[in-house]
Amino acid sequence: MPVGNARRHPSLVRQRLSGPPGHDDVRNKELSQMQKQPATQAHLLTAGLAFGESPRWHNGRLWVCNWGTGEIIAVDADGNREIVLTVPAVLPYSIDWLPDGRLLVISGRDGLLLRQEADGRLVTHADLRSLSKSPWNEIVVDGRGNIYVNGGGPAPAPGEHFGPGTIVLVTPDGAVRQVAENIAFANGMAVTPDNKTLIVAESHANRLTAFDIAADGTLSNRHVWADLDGYPDGICLDADGAIWYADVPNKHCVRVSEGGEVLQTVVVDRGCFACMLGGTDRKTLFILAAEWRGFEHMVSDARTGQVLSVDAPAPGVGWP
Repeated sequence: MPVGNARRHPSLVRQRLSGPPGHDDVRNKELSQMQKQPATQAHLLTAGLAFGESPRWHNGRLWVCNWGTGEIIAVDADGNREIVLTVPAVLPYSIDWLPDGRLLVISGRDGLLLRQEADGRLVTHADLRSLSKSPWNEIVVDGRGNIYVNGGGPAPAPGEHFGPGTIVLVTPDGAVRQVAENIAFANGMAVTPDNKTLIVAESHANRLTAFDIAADGTLSNRHVWADLDGYPDGICLDADGAIWYADVPNKHCVRVSEGGEVLQTVVVDRGCFACMLGGTDRKTLFILAAEWRGFEHMVSDARTGQVLSVDAPAPGVGWP
């Protein structure tokens, strides 16, 4: 999900969210590293989307939530796309799969986690309405079947869109509980291949934050994975232990190592909202991009949404 007014007022956002002593030095170092890295150019795979979000590589195709239309589409390696499902949601909604292959859809404004049955019906998998009145945003299912869903808290003041966010856990037995709070605009999430670490993008804090995952799925030992010179939105993890993050106001996707060293940058001509590693060897980075015109105009008739692709140095691992 985009980071609101950051593109229009980046200086205000940075001032409000300034970090501890030395934080600016970290950002300046990352910016210097980014400027030294050659920018990688992406290739257009398909265009004309309303607003693509929550990309997932599944069964040989890239699945995308086309916000504003209620569509979930699948795109093949040649850019051919198919509407595989229409859901009762406009935005936000995001997807992932249970270990048994059933599709999950988080209907953000309804506060419901939906599950697709074999006959195509969508049924309620979990009701999240008692945990937050604000929209839910992203979802990731780990290798043990634990489902993590995040979202923003109540608006802190008139004109603000989101307050401190939360992460909730839905266990395989259906229990639902909050496992993290005070997330500064919770966005993309990734779980490491060993199921031991969850990483979340805190868009309004300009950082990636990590948690240890306990045997029962609860989160602890919150710590900064990387301070960033940007606004991380969607993220994905690769086999080298690096993370790709999409950045809307800076119009690029950046690959960083733990600690924040910039390894690679892919520059595009519009906001980058999400990214996913896929392809036959999972070494293709797919980028969802669109022109950002503010929350009031997230979905318009312009249909500026695109799916872009670029070769990546390391394959995707973990979840999603």
